[in-house]
Amino acid sequence: QVCRGLRTPRLPIWLCSIAGRHSVLFGTDSLLLSDWRMERVFQLYFYNGQQEQARTARLTIDTHSHHWEEAPHKDPRSPGNSRPSVEMAIRTKWAGATVSWNGMDPFF
Repeated sequence: QVCRGLRTPRLPIWLCSIAGRHSVLFGTDSLLLSDWRMERVFQLYFYNGQQEQARTARLTIDTHSHHWEEAPHKDPRSPGNSRPSVEMAIRTKWAGATVSWNGMDPFF
C-alpha cells in the first residue's frame, strides 16, 4: 500500500527523462499544487546530477507572457535558436510559458 504522502505530495515535483537522462524539476511553494492563480509567475528548480551542473538551476516560469515579448528569432528550428530540452518539457505542462534561467547559462 502506498503512503498518502506519496500519492499527494506536499510540494510540486516532477521526475523527468530528458534526452535520455533522469532529472528532477521541483518547486518550494506548496500553493502551486492547490491554487491555479499561483501559476502566473513562479520558481522551479532543476537538478540532473550530471557533472556539467555545478548547482541547482533556479528557473522563473511566466505562463502569461506573450510571444511578441521574447527576443525575435529568425527560425525557431535552426540550431542557433533552439530551446533547451528542459524548457520544452516545462511547456508540456504550461504551453507558451517563457522560462528565465536567471543569469545561468542553459546547460541541458
